[in-house]
Amino acid sequence: MSRIPTLTFLHEQLRRARQARGLSQEELGKLINYSSSYVSAVETGQSPVKPDYVARIDSTLDTGGLFTGMLELIRFHAAPDWFRPWDENEREAAALRWYDPTVIPGLLQPEGHARAMLGVLGELTADEVETRVVARLARQALLTAEPRPHLVAVLEEHTLRRQLGDREIMREQLQHLLAVGTAPNVQVRVVPADAPWYIGLHGPFILARLQSGAELVHLDNQLRGPTVDSPNDVAALERRWEPVTGEALPCRQSARLLEEVVQTWA
Repeated sequence: MSRIPTLTFLHEQLRRARQARGLSQEELGKLINYSSSYVSAVETGQSPVKPDYVARIDSTLDTGGLFTGMLELIRFHAAPDWFRPWDENEREAAALRWYDPTVIPGLLQPEGHARAMLGVLGELTADEVETRVVARLARQALLTAEPRPHLVAVLEEHTLRRQLGDREIMREQLQHLLAVGTAPNVQVRVVPADAPWYIGLHGPFILARLQSGAELVHLDNQLRGPTVDSPNDVAALERRWEPVTGEALPCRQSARLLEEVVQTWA
């Protein structure tokens, strides 16, 4: 029998821990500063479990980090084997420079967009999709954790206009980009649709500088995403980053373009 906790098991244990303390959903919500409706939605599996939520549960119910540990295990085992080394590096990053010509970076996807993206291939079961949505949202906690990494994400305007899911999902995604782009450690920049062809369109890559000072690159393709630490390869992609940012609009102009595109999804 597998000893890896599942989301269903986590939901059940959260409910049992609350009930064992004699707390209603409303009472627990007040203690951890979450609404009773969110407490209910988590316990019934209607909403993804947030790292902040389980951290507050652990602190309030004095569980010794039990639920945070469960969520970390679920997150770890939800990821494909090839992604796990990068996941660890991402957590240790002091700076991330992320370019993708076709996809919104996972660190910037809200729940609806993440679910639509993970489900579009039709290769995952509904439970697997939900588990990966939780894992993807849990990854995003690093953007608000201390020390906060500095993220520069460069996107293509075409990506913002290509529909994934329904119109509400697209509108929510663009509004999320606008919101997260106001954080002091996050820059969201957009390459306009009228930009000429340039070297970045060869494919996505992420440049990372770890807190240790090490530098590496994560690549992505149709099958998997290798992590590369060869100095020559890192230097080559450093050189490609320059024309990428050269074609991208500055942050304020990018925000204005995002605001324009949001209106097209209304």
